[in-house]
Amino acid sequence: MPVVREFRLPDLGEGLTGAEVVRWMVEVGEVIAVDQPVVEVETAKAVVEVPCPYGGVVTARYGEVGEEIAVGAPLVTVAGATAEGAVPEAPAAAPTAEVERPLVGYGVVESKGGRRRRVGVASAVAAPIAPAAPAAPAAPAAPAAPVAPVAPVVVSVISPLVRRLAREQGVDLAALTGSGPDGLIMRADVERAVAAKVATAAPAVPAAATAVQEGVVPLRGLRKAVAEKLSRSHREIPAATCWVDADATELMALRRQLNATPGPKVSVLALLARICTVALARFPELNSSVTEDGSGIIRHSAVHLGFAAQGERGLVVPVVRDAHIRSTEQLGEELGRLTDSARKGSLTPAELTGGTFTLNNYGVFGVDGSTPILNHPEAAMLGVGRIVAKPWVFGGELAVREVTQLSFTFDHRVCDGGTAGGFLRFVADCVEQPGMLLRQL
Repeated sequence: MPVVREFRLPDLGEGLTGAEVVRWMVEVGEVIAVDQPVVEVETAKAVVEVPCPYGGVVTARYGEVGEEIAVGAPLVTVAGATAEGAVPEAPAAAPTAEVERPLVGYGVVESKGGRRRRVGVASAVAAPIAPAAPAAPAAPAAPAAPVAPVAPVVVSVISPLVRRLAREQGVDLAALTGSGPDGLIMRADVERAVAAKVATAAPAVPAAATAVQEGVVPLRGLRKAVAEKLSRSHREIPAATCWVDADATELMALRRQLNATPGPKVSVLALLARICTVALARFPELNSSVTEDGSGIIRHSAVHLGFAAQGERGLVVPVVRDAHIRSTEQLGEELGRLTDSARKGSLTPAELTGGTFTLNNYGVFGVDGSTPILNHPEAAMLGVGRIVAKPWVFGGELAVREVTQLSFTFDHRVCDGGTAGGFLRFVADCVEQPGMLLRQL
């Protein structure tokens, strides 16, 4: 008997409890190799491909596109895999005329000749097939008359989540035409039926009235994770914010001077990241977090610097590991690499977790100030507004200087206002007089 193995969704990152199916990369009945990616899922951190550690024939696939699968729940089952993960040969096609369209509940795989052939394995989206009952003793019977062949009845099979949605909304599944493969009824089909039902039942409005169309956007994936995390932060952390305007003219002059010499270009964000690591060395209590039960404060020895970056999936916070031991040039290179990955949507869960302090440069959005919510469980966040020319008193005279607003949000459980104010003042002094950094090196 072939070995049947069940592959479950693994833990894809710290604190993640599930993932949403974005795209299936294999079909039921397809022969796969060991460590071949079988599904692309979206977690609270990133979109990742999940490889299967078994080789063989995919006999079942769990979850539709858009559905969330819990960590530890089945993803696929694979038949024919040996303990070493050897890939079995697919069953040979029956010597009958080949039809153009595969039957419902059957997948396809590539044959050696390049054409797709059918593998007789039931799909997980099909209704389960009960085992055959033991045959009763044969009784003598008269010869049966010839019966014309009857085409099998194809039933659109749906997931339990879609069944529940249809039941709750009073939708008759038998009246729907599925938009999925082989007429499979998807969640979107039920939602369209619900929308049509609501529109039919809605009272007529005067022609002169302005039509207002409202809809509900599901809160899931990254948006759901962000909502849950920020809600928890706002609920659990007694946060406070202080801010100060700083003259960044000298900092910008230093950047221009550095970029005028051979070598990689230095960004403003890299200079600010370097200032943050020096400031955290002076105020280590801000590189910390409160324990889950709130009974203690964890002081982190390393600075893992998170920073806000805009990606295809929205705003994400990549983490620069061991930022405190990197030079300004090294910080710039890593910030650039992670920013590029964020734009492409290729950040891994490991690159989006484990931060101890966050730098939020919201000035790139053209705003001056903000009071951000802390990135739970971190205890502090530095925000930097846009750097813009403003009238400023410099050397006792009015002058036009490049000014920015720095805001600092902190967990009041880990420190008082004196510590927070000291940190922010030191950062502002380094922005105004970058040469101060030489004292710390």
